[in-house]
Amino acid sequence: MKKAIGASIFYARFALPFSRIGFRRRVGDAGLDADFTGQRWVVSGATGGIGRAIALGAAARGATVLALGRDARKLEALAQESTGTGRIQPTPVDLSLMRDVERVAGDIASGGPVDVLVHNVGVMCHAYRQTAEGLELGFATNLLGHWVLDQGLRRGGALTAGSAIISMSSGGMYGAALDLDALQAADAAHHDGFTAYAQHKRAQVALTHYWNSLGPGQPRAWVMHPGWVDTDGVRSALPGFRKLFRAVLRNADEGADTALWLAANRPDTGEGIWLDRHRDSEHAFGFTRKGAGAGALVARLQSSVAAGASGRGAAPGR
Repeated sequence: MKKAIGASIFYARFALPFSRIGFRRRVGDAGLDADFTGQRWVVSGATGGIGRAIALGAAARGATVLALGRDARKLEALAQESTGTGRIQPTPVDLSLMRDVERVAGDIASGGPVDVLVHNVGVMCHAYRQTAEGLELGFATNLLGHWVLDQGLRRGGALTAGSAIISMSSGGMYGAALDLDALQAADAAHHDGFTAYAQHKRAQVALTHYWNSLGPGQPRAWVMHPGWVDTDGVRSALPGFRKLFRAVLRNADEGADTALWLAANRPDTGEGIWLDRHRDSEHAFGFTRKGAGAGALVARLQSSVAAGASGRGAAPGR
């Protein structure tokens, strides 16, 4: 009953701004006059939905886009679909395995600087699954892999003061205060896919603060969410939600719009999460301000990398 009441309050608060109606009110028919010629982009989760739209949108405006995904055939199909003056470079990688993410980060860095890094990949895992490295699949894919990719690119010199980092969060983070022990469950009995996903998306906000706190000479970072978009992930993970809101869900291009806009305009960084080219508050409810801080999150991510590398599967702190 408590969850049902919470969901009703959440949907009443956000149904309009997160819908296609909200996009039309804030962005409308405004186009994006952007030229990414000569830029090198990295987009994770690029074979479907929002990531695919970002990759195609950047390539159409002149960028070379390193499209990261697990399915080589889908990556090749994406490259063939690309139009415009840029191109898409298929970059196969299993984004749930940290050793594979570290490998691809090194490969990318050896090719030169990255102008725009888009942490887009995300999954909602209702069933508990561990990766071969002993990490919960959603945590590894949605958050830890972002940290490992970023760190690998920084070590390789690919992320510089001129680079932009854009993280694709979710409106679901508005319902979560950052709880480090809820980022990944130790076992199936303690796993809740909805809760974990909201935690990962709230953590992306905190991680963006950390990246922006690193001082001069470092890339700038923004965190955004796309509103409610009719993606394959929504169809498979949230069928009831999709049935209820299908008529007003956004398409992938609408979901991708703010990422492309941020890369082109690079507004001042600071607190806030971006939606429809506007900076919104990170907190809609007071209780979410009481969560863990960015420093504690980074320490947990670092310990999780070490645990995965040594083959230990238990979540730190449990």
